[in-house]
Amino acid sequence: MNKKSCLNCGHIISGEFCSHCGQKSDTARITPHSLIKNDILGSIWHIETKFFHTLKDVLFKPGQTAMDYISGKRIKYYNLFSLLLILFGFNVLMLHFYLDLNPKEITADGSNIIDFFSKYSKTILFAFIPILALNARILFKRIKLNLAEHVILASVSLSGILTLLLLDDVISIIGIYEPLSKIINVLDKILVYSLTLFPAFTYFNAFKNSYSTSGLIWRLSVFYILLSVECFAIIILLYNLF
Repeated sequence: MNKKSCLNCGHIISGEFCSHCGQKSDTARITPHSLIKNDILGSIWHIETKFFHTLKDVLFKPGQTAMDYISGKRIKYYNLFSLLLILFGFNVLMLHFYLDLNPKEITADGSNIIDFFSKYSKTILFAFIPILALNARILFKRIKLNLAEHVILASVSLSGILTLLLLDDVISIIGIYEPLSKIINVLDKILVYSLTLFPAFTYFNAFKNSYSTSGLIWRLSVFYILLSVECFAIIILLYNLF
């Protein structure tokens, strides 16, 4: 096998990629064709494919996705924390877009609540992850995941919730059109129930082979009780302090 030096770092290459820096071995001269095909379209396609693949797995098999990521199968997934921030940003934009299109929905109390969550949404968002992680570590000791690994599970669960919230925002905007309002109301209720139950779906999907169904049910029931109390306490604390 012919060996050549990496044009980036100078190390000897014996395969498709340099083992030292990761650059491809077939780096040829940049032409208009290669610039468009590989550098521009190729980069966009790679990012979008990985993003939507990760989003699909987060929605339909969140627990398995998190456990795969924890076990080291990471190359096919978009960065989970970047995904969280992107979804969070889209949710904020869609909410403001909906309120601009439908200002009659805002009451005085509603306006205060929206202002509060707009101001402290990031704090609430990132408090949600360690809360999920700590609760899960206490209740699912048999799995022997450390706290950082439980943070990955919590991040995947929160990504699913934010995706469902984003879908809910989209159908709420469509629901402004009166002839579709009844159908949209039904879809809205389905999505609200789905995002509420999504953490349970995540942990069930992750640990279904490690616990019996009854064992998972009582653990998830306690999990939701703890989560409700903790989230309520955080919101009340922020509301009273600020």
